[in-house]
Amino acid sequence: MTPNIGDPAPDFTLPGDRGAPLSLSSFLGRPVVVYFYPKDDTSGCTKEAIAFTELLPEFTARGAVVIGISPDGIKAHEKFRAKYDLGVELASDADKTALAAYGVWVEKSMYGRTYMGVERATWLVGRDGRIAQVWRKVKVPGHAAAVLKAVEALPA
Repeated sequence: MTPNIGDPAPDFTLPGDRGAPLSLSSFLGRPVVVYFYPKDDTSGCTKEAIAFTELLPEFTARGAVVIGISPDGIKAHEKFRAKYDLGVELASDADKTALAAYGVWVEKSMYGRTYMGVERATWLVGRDGRIAQVWRKVKVPGHAAAVLKAVEALPA
């Protein structure tokens, strides 16, 4: 079941690429942007990570944390961060537990074949740990700015 606006955000503890695990619950009291993306160093995923990184000072000024999650491993995340000088937190969900909890590990199709993959989606978790906003099937252009506007609209 996919969490919706008003629901408690499913907690997770995942390996982070900076050497420490990332737990959603450790950020209680702060807004958290959790964005799921298919694969490091692919065109759409790179554009999305760069867009969030460019706006990171504005997210941080509002107390918000931005976490990107994909099934890629830590080594891939480390290379991705270094190659594009990314500032957002990156978490590895190789076991796909958070992907499943948020309903983004889905059947996809391309060129007539079906496979399991990550649906690009974002959840904004409010200071109270509840889902404040959800974006499914995200189109990258303008998305990070739209998420920032939603963070700005959160109650203090």
